[in-house]
Amino acid sequence: MKKLFILPVLMTGLIISSCSSCNNKKEVQEADPNVIVLFDGQTFEGWRAYNGTEIPGAWTIEDGAIKINGSGRGEAGAENGGDIIFDRKFSNFELTFEWKVAQGSNSGVFYLAQEVPGEPIYISAPEYQVLDNANHPDALLGVDGNRQSASLYDMIPAKPQNAKPFGEWNTAKILVYKGTVAHFQNGEAVLEYHLWTPQWQEMLDNSKFSKDKWPVAYDLLLNCGGEEKAGFIGLQDHGDDVWFRNIQVKVLE
Repeated sequence: MKKLFILPVLMTGLIISSCSSCNNKKEVQEADPNVIVLFDGQTFEGWRAYNGTEIPGAWTIEDGAIKINGSGRGEAGAENGGDIIFDRKFSNFELTFEWKVAQGSNSGVFYLAQEVPGEPIYISAPEYQVLDNANHPDALLGVDGNRQSASLYDMIPAKPQNAKPFGEWNTAKILVYKGTVAHFQNGEAVLEYHLWTPQWQEMLDNSKFSKDKWPVAYDLLLNCGGEEKAGFIGLQDHGDDVWFRNIQVKVLE
């Protein structure tokens, strides 16, 4: 893995506390007005379905965490399922959260997503993979582990791969700053890449989203974030049981 060159000032806040006070919006946002609590541990305030207005019934709140209750039918297979987004676009930010999966579960966190009628969220958004590496077959697919947890799905593997086993909480962070993107997992930087560059185009050309395989996705991802260079944060329904908590965004100038 190549050396990461992210400025130290952007590395703050990597470790996420699991204390219940982290979900107290007032306390957190008074401490740092640039921090936005996306989930208060009790309600879906601010969230809605991707390309929709309500929260699909497969999503519930359990023990202070957002839970997608798996249908067992694959990605968004249940009639009451589907991906959800926080109803605000972000451009430069640090997204921190915790996640855990049931045995054999698969999900993901999307960022810079656009709403495209009739199309899934992943055709416009990079994906931070959330996966039970030991038991889900996707961990063995792709190239060099680039579908394992914290990877940029189907493009860059997370290294070191330090995910915890199913049933245990993992900490995560996604940094997006003027085109530089980095993923973190359990306190370690695991990958870095640069949007809107020849490197980004080359990665797309070598992925399942290449122009010859999926031209609609290729064009949207090539110009990820659209004209605003901003987009939604989304959580994936992949048909499996997965939990998310302590979800916060720090807006970067």
